[in-house]
Amino acid sequence: MVFFILIIVAVAAYCFLGNHDTAATKAALKAKQRNDDQKKVIRYFLNDGCLSKHISDQEYSQMVKSALAKFDFKQRALDKIGLDESELQEIDPVHFEGYQFKKAYGRLGKDKLWRSSKYQVSWLFFSATQVYLYQYTLNMDCDEKKENTEEYFYKDITNFSTSTETEEVFVYDKKKKKDVLENVDTSQFALVVPGDKLYCSMKQSDENERAIKGMKAKLREKKNA
Repeated sequence: MVFFILIIVAVAAYCFLGNHDTAATKAALKAKQRNDDQKKVIRYFLNDGCLSKHISDQEYSQMVKSALAKFDFKQRALDKIGLDESELQEIDPVHFEGYQFKKAYGRLGKDKLWRSSKYQVSWLFFSATQVYLYQYTLNMDCDEKKENTEEYFYKDITNFSTSTETEEVFVYDKKKKKDVLENVDTSQFALVVPGDKLYCSMKQSDENERAIKGMKAKLREKKNA
């Protein structure tokens, strides 16, 4: 009897104390040098099943929030643009942010919300003659980041718009036991110029809709001046 109890205890310890990483997780962890938080992110997206451990959806969201809190993105944007905020008061600055799914890991949470291993923050500023765009894309699973600024004359901008775009994201497939590409519908803001569109990840909200209406009104005003 004692022998069987010891076996049950050993099995329970194996189930609850071990990582039991999937093959996809092991491959991802082996591919790049990652710190402890980045390993947690990989396990969140690629570990699945009764024995595979990973943090919760809420814990991952908090990790993203904490990573973003390290930066003052508005000031960083102004520094990159090289102008004082007093020169950018045509309308109030506009701020968008949200998960980005292109070339990223994704997971549909228990709360039915999609999350990804990339997060993008965008700031738009408006002078009397130009629109300035700053973007920072943070990778939660590795040390890679992307930061860029763009500037456009009002006369060269065709439109400001919102759209639902389909992006491909890497999702772990329990049946195939590997990460596969899956389509995800995402909300995005687009700055449209002839022959091109520049997208910003965004969340659907009344505040964002009001901001976009204000941008469109300012663009019409400048076009008709």
